[in-house]
Amino acid sequence: MLRSEELPDCFYRNKPTSIYPNTATPKHYLYLSNLDDQKFLRFSIKYLYLFQKAVSVDTLKYSLSKVLVDYYPLAGRLRPCDDHKLQIDCNGEGAVFADAFMDITCEQFLQLSRKPNRSWRKLLYRVEVHSSLEIPPLVVQVTNLRCGGMILCTAINHCICDGIGTSQFLHAWSHVITKPKLEFTILPLHSRHVLKPRDPPQITHTHLCYTKTTLKDNHTHVDINQYVLSQPLVTTSFTFTPAHVLRLKRQCFPSLKCTTFEALASHTWRSWVRSLDLSPTSLKVKLLFSVNVRKKLIPVLPQGYYGNGFVLACAETAVKDLVTLNLHHGIKLIQQAKSSLTDGNVRSMIDLLEDKNVKMDTCSSLVISQWAKLGLEDLDFGEGKALHMGPLTSDIYCLFLPVVGNFDAVRVQVSMPEYAVEKFEYYMMDGLDKEDNGDIHGFH
Repeated sequence: MLRSEELPDCFYRNKPTSIYPNTATPKHYLYLSNLDDQKFLRFSIKYLYLFQKAVSVDTLKYSLSKVLVDYYPLAGRLRPCDDHKLQIDCNGEGAVFADAFMDITCEQFLQLSRKPNRSWRKLLYRVEVHSSLEIPPLVVQVTNLRCGGMILCTAINHCICDGIGTSQFLHAWSHVITKPKLEFTILPLHSRHVLKPRDPPQITHTHLCYTKTTLKDNHTHVDINQYVLSQPLVTTSFTFTPAHVLRLKRQCFPSLKCTTFEALASHTWRSWVRSLDLSPTSLKVKLLFSVNVRKKLIPVLPQGYYGNGFVLACAETAVKDLVTLNLHHGIKLIQQAKSSLTDGNVRSMIDLLEDKNVKMDTCSSLVISQWAKLGLEDLDFGEGKALHMGPLTSDIYCLFLPVVGNFDAVRVQVSMPEYAVEKFEYYMMDGLDKEDNGDIHGFH
C-alpha cells in the first residue's frame, strides 16, 4: 500500500530523445480546418495506459519511428499563419520520447486510478518551451514499474487529432509491433481541405454553443464556469454498468427510446446542475457534447481522416425545468441537438468559425467529451491490453471513459467544486444500486 495518493518521483534513465520518421517524409505546410484550430482545442490531450507487462523501450522507439513515416505531421511543429490560424510545418523535427522508472507496482497504481491527481504529471515529461505552440505535437513517456509493468503516457495536440484520430494513430503504432509484415488496415488521410469554409461564408444556422447566455431581466453574463474554476476542485468518477443504465432509462417517463450516452448525459447534466444550486431558476444552462460528424457530411469524410471530425452539439434549458422534470426532458433536448447536426448545419458552423473572435460558450455549460466506444482501451503492443486507460490529468470537462474489460460500461469522470462533491455523488448514485450489491462509485 502507498502511504498517500501521491506518486513517488520518476527516475529518468537518460535525457529524453527525439524520434524521427524512419525514412524521408514530405516537407510542406499542412492546412488545418476551422474545426482543427479552434482556440479551445489548442492543447495536448494526455492519455495514460497501464500495462501488466512492459514492452522494451527500444521496440517502442523503433516502431514509433516507423509509424511516423505514415503519420509524419505528428513529427512536425505547429506554426501560426495569417488571420490567427494555425498550420502544421511538416519538417520532421520529431516526437519527444522519455524513458523513466517509478518505484510502484501496477496493483498500487490501480488503487489510485479512480482519481487523477497532480502527482500524475510526473508520468509525462515536461518540455521546456517559451509558448505552448512550441510544444511538439507528440510527446511520449514510458515509465517502467517495479513489478515489470509499464505506464505509457502520450500527449497529442488536439489540433491535429480528435479521439477517433488518436485511436487510429495509436493502433497503427501497435500494429507496427504486433503485425510488422502487414500493411495498415486504415491509411491516414492528411488533407483537411474537405472541411474548408465556403467563399463567401454562409452562416445559415444558429449555433448555440457559440453564443453567450444572458438573463432576460438584466442582460448580464452569468459565468458559472469561471465560478467553478475559482473553487477548490475534487475529481470524482462513477462506473455505470448496463444494469445501471437500464435503471436510469426506467426513470424516464413517458418512456423514450434512447442510447446509453443520451441517458447518462442527461443524468449527469441534471445532477451537475442540482448539486451547484444554481439561481435564479430561470437561468438557461447548456450541455455541450462532442458528436462525430464524419458520416453526417455530404459526401462523408473519407476513411482514415484523423483530423477533428467532431463538432459540439448544444442542448439548452432553464434550471427549473432540468431539475424538476425527469430524465425525459434532458434526453429529448440531447436527441434534438444531435439530429440538428446535418451537413448544412456543420458547414454553417465551419463558416462561422472563419471569424476568429467566435468562442465556445462555456459560461453556463457542462461540457462532455466522449472517450468511450473509440477503441482507445483496446490498445495492445504485444504484451496484452491495458489494465487501465484514462486521462493523465483531470479538468473541468466531463469525460465519458471506457471501462477496461467491459465494453458496454462507461466511467463518468468530472471535477467538481469541493463544496458540491457530496451532493453530486448523491444525485449521481441515488436509486441506482438498490437492486443489487453493486457499487457504481469508483473504479471497477
